[in-house]
Amino acid sequence: MEKIRELIEQHAGLPPGAGEIADDTDLYRAGMKSFASVQLMLAIEETFEIEFPEEMLNRATFRSASAIAQAVEQLSSGSMAA
Repeated sequence: MEKIRELIEQHAGLPPGAGEIADDTDLYRAGMKSFASVQLMLAIEETFEIEFPEEMLNRATFRSASAIAQAVEQLSSGSMAA
């Protein structure tokens, strides 16, 4: 979760203090825009060496740190080593 928080701070375009946002805080309500969510998604994919399938490319997947962590865990556990 700590790494996800770092990525949110770096890429979500939120105001300073994003590290203080609760795990279930709605990032879109906190100020994340669509372009920033794409930047965040790309950073997550690169960091965790995963790829979000098309069906996961929606607001619900990136709504909060908890939702992102759940998606990363799901994709990491289901991915095969290359």
